[in-house]
Amino acid sequence: MDSLTQIVLGASVAEATLGKKIGNKAIVLGAIVGTIPDLDIVTRFFVDDLTASVMHRGFSHSLIFPFVAAPILAWVLKKIYSSYTDVSFNDWFKMFFLVIITHPLLDAQTTWGTQLFWPFEWRVAIENIFIIDPIYTIPFLAFLILTAFQDRLSKKRKLYNSLGLIISSAYLLITLSFKGIAHYKIAKALEENNIEYKDINTRATYFNSILWSSQVELEDSYIFTYYSLLDKSKPVFTKKFPKNHHMLQPFINEKKIQQLIVLSNGQYIMTNENDELIFWNLKLGVKGFNQNASPYIWSYVIGKNNKGKIEFEETNEKMDALRIQERRSFRNNRKYSKEFSAFYERLKGI
Repeated sequence: MDSLTQIVLGASVAEATLGKKIGNKAIVLGAIVGTIPDLDIVTRFFVDDLTASVMHRGFSHSLIFPFVAAPILAWVLKKIYSSYTDVSFNDWFKMFFLVIITHPLLDAQTTWGTQLFWPFEWRVAIENIFIIDPIYTIPFLAFLILTAFQDRLSKKRKLYNSLGLIISSAYLLITLSFKGIAHYKIAKALEENNIEYKDINTRATYFNSILWSSQVELEDSYIFTYYSLLDKSKPVFTKKFPKNHHMLQPFINEKKIQQLIVLSNGQYIMTNENDELIFWNLKLGVKGFNQNASPYIWSYVIGKNNKGKIEFEETNEKMDALRIQERRSFRNNRKYSKEFSAFYERLKGI
């Protein structure tokens, strides 16, 4: 999730754990520590972008990390705040452990996925919530602000913070049910169209839990569709996009190629355009909101240099797609405003 959401979650969890004893210091410490797992972005200063992307949400987002970081932080804070004689090492440990572990547990519900079971490379990606969802974050933040203005022993303080945690958690459960409905409707449409498939990947679209995109894996290709909970008609599928995985065989044992496959969770297609071999990562979904939608968003051009070493060039479509997900882009750029209008029209249902 975005940094603001992780700050709010960390602050609220810390408040629930130790707020009664140390007041707003719990909120501040929780907000800071809640962002620690995302410090793995510093790897981009030491390795190439592809390796850094594979490493992101790795060790620092694993179930192992809280057991490493929490006791260290607890020891340091116990020393710094030794005047809090009623706060034991175990109290500090419990607070930091819960703050840190809830970060990857929330991230695991987004589309990017999280290596909860690091050092294994498998990413847990439930995909029931987008990386930015105001419906989740704004009420949570509002209750946290109300909490901070109450006396640390006040019943209202505990009530406001509890409501923030309960409502945000309930929303996550609701998004899971919404995803289940979308998945069912799409699976039913596939059966009615006599389309045999291997897998269906249904994910939340940006800023909401009403419109869902779906990637359907066939034997040798992918098709895509959308489903809005407001739809009155059946899902309409795109044309088939061939996997063309055989194009990658000459390079399949290369380390960088294996990193690309891991980064895409094995969901990719290959094309050859103007004698350039292109790897299309399907993790960002599709571009467009109708049967003409295209998966050509996030790609790498693959080639070899004069020394026979594999080289990659990441295209700009990925950054364009990510900018589409920023509100200021909708306001300031006509291209993205049109994209947002198409998104809104599709969300309203067909």
